[in-house]
Amino acid sequence: MLHVLAARLAAGRPHSGGAGPRAGSRHRSTGQTGSKHHPICDGRGAPLKVITTAANVNDVTQTLSLVDGIPPVAGRRGRPRRRPDALLDDKGYDSNPNREELRKRRILPVISRKGAPNIKGMGKLRYVVEQTFALLHQFKRLAVRWERRTELHDAFVSLACSLIC
Repeated sequence: MLHVLAARLAAGRPHSGGAGPRAGSRHRSTGQTGSKHHPICDGRGAPLKVITTAANVNDVTQTLSLVDGIPPVAGRRGRPRRRPDALLDDKGYDSNPNREELRKRRILPVISRKGAPNIKGMGKLRYVVEQTFALLHQFKRLAVRWERRTELHDAFVSLACSLIC
């Protein structure tokens, strides 16, 4: 049985100069550049696919591209699996069209709905992907993005994922 988890991780570019007009604000409305990592990992925390997007891109738009990007995963004897049994996401990925598309692909969506209480026991399952985030953050080059070129940054992300595995 293959379960995958998806989430996002923000990595901003450091800015020079003062603190800016909104010191201490967590919002990205000050015109700073930034990027977001959307990883998908298996039930043990091994990252299968990571997509880097701009910081202002909605998480919902990346769900299907993450699922489509899962490489073949060897497990039991026979053909390697390309489709997980279930997809566990946080509220940022809540969307009825995505749920329907996942069900068409025979993937069980386990996604908390916005405005509803969290699914009981989801924290224990989400811990796996949060631990993967912590492992990605140990590489300072990913926590603070210094590269302007996306290809170069994605190469560092791939290297970090291979070291984690």
